[in-house]
Amino acid sequence: MDIAKVERVYTSYSGVYDHIFGKIFHESREACVRNLRIRPEEKILEVGVGTGIALEYYPKNCEIIGIDLSSGMLAKARQRQSHYHLDHVRLMLMDAGKMDFADDSFDTVMAAYVVTAVPDYRKVVNEMIRVCKPGGRIIMLNHFSNGNKLIAAVEKVISPLCKHIGFRTDLSLNTVLEGTNLQVARKEKVNPMKFWHLVECVNQKGAQNGSVNGNGHAKSNGNGNGRHGYHS
Repeated sequence: MDIAKVERVYTSYSGVYDHIFGKIFHESREACVRNLRIRPEEKILEVGVGTGIALEYYPKNCEIIGIDLSSGMLAKARQRQSHYHLDHVRLMLMDAGKMDFADDSFDTVMAAYVVTAVPDYRKVVNEMIRVCKPGGRIIMLNHFSNGNKLIAAVEKVISPLCKHIGFRTDLSLNTVLEGTNLQVARKEKVNPMKFWHLVECVNQKGAQNGSVNGNGHAKSNGNGNGRHGYHS
């Protein structure tokens, strides 16, 4: 699916997105934000902010910038921003694969249900790394394909339908991380169905020995797993 089609699909869903998908995604988004351990004055980028479901859960002592490719989704997000008086939030129309921000602009970059919904996940992940500070956090909330053969078979069956609505089920976390300098610090399931994973990575760009962390967040996952070798 090309980028123009993704924009059309999500704009067409913008009026009913919260009613159809809100209940499915809301709990995971809320849990993700509440577990970010955000520090005062932290500058956070939410990639694929959509209708802004999670915006009200960010603390007001930090700066939030939300971007989305869909003008329709952003219109809904701006309504939510106004309703909740979220003066610490800025919303911008932008392609996540070609962001307008300078390098090292953000302490934390968060992407919920994004990497499996874009035509070129590699470009998006690389852009997230670029705009995130060295030692900063990159958070992905997503479904990643499972090594379990039974689940993989189900994923294969539903994959064509999911792709039609701009979402793929066949992308693994290992594939997303391959060739990057992201080190997984935390990985956990965040919804009752255990379908979505919250993956917190440390941006190790510029690190000589994998120990550089300029913002005080966790340097590694503490369990010896390193960067790759994760399973959904």
